[in-house]
Amino acid sequence: MAEPVKPPASTPPPRRRRRPGLILLLLLIGVAVLFVLYVLLALRFNYSEGERAGYVQKFSHKGWLCKTWEGELAMVNLPGAMPEIFRFSVRDDAVAAQVNESLGRRVRLHYEQHKGIPTSCFGETEYFVTAAEPVGP
Repeated sequence: MAEPVKPPASTPPPRRRRRPGLILLLLLIGVAVLFVLYVLLALRFNYSEGERAGYVQKFSHKGWLCKTWEGELAMVNLPGAMPEIFRFSVRDDAVAAQVNESLGRRVRLHYEQHKGIPTSCFGETEYFVTAAEPVGP
């Protein structure tokens, strides 16, 4: 008589190993997305805004990788007093042209302050000029 056929010994299903490389990649992508969202929010919402008047004494387009317009406004409160220096950045080329046209003349700069911008690629200061207009003749 033939021996009964035994079912094969049950083997556990192969365990799926999580790939550490895939988890690390997903984690890095998540961190990059969060960083980009943070930068966009920091640039979108301003902490304060206002105007300052004075004489633009320095204005240049500088940077190794990220070229930004950086300037200094000398604000003179009293004749003969030391001027207070207001450092600012300009992100828009049209506004930079307005500032360049006002060099040597009294000018009023409208600015927005953005706190917490993590890199100097957007500007070296936290004050971004959005408009410039000459004051007086």
